Amino acid sequence: MNLALRPPTHADRAAWDRLWQGYQRFYKVEIAEAVSDLTWDRLHDVAEPMHAMLAWQGARAVGMVHWIFHRSTWTDGPYCYLQDLYVDEDVRGSGAGRALIAHVRGAAEAAGASRLYWLTHETNTDAMKLYDKVAEKSGFVQYRVVL
Repeated sequence: MNLALRPPTHADRAAWDRLWQGYQRFYKVEIAEAVSDLTWDRLHDVAEPMHAMLAWQGARAVGMVHWIFHRSTWTDGPYCYLQDLYVDEDVRGSGAGRALIAHVRGAAEAAGASRLYWLTHETNTDAMKLYDKVAEKSGFVQYRVVL
């Protein structure tokens, strides 16, 4: 697969929106348009610890990843949280997801991060086949309170 990775520019909003909507459909969530607008703005603000990369196959964006750096009480270096990863269904298994994860790993290493981590839903078994090859399961179970 001929794949090019590059950060989204302001001109890429429609391509990002299409992938962002696909990600939300996959997880059966609806993120308010105002929050999506805010996220887009944050992804372009150099003062924000949020970052994005798009995977392109020719003129078509086929995948996206978002990651966030944050401090940890366990290490002196930051942690890198890979928050969102999405690849179009028709190119899954082509290496796009692996390339996006590898890019985030490289960014985390360059930033001196002590850890790269992410979550996935327990039903996302296809993605877990890849994740099991590129990372180790932590053994932790997530609990949350929605506020």
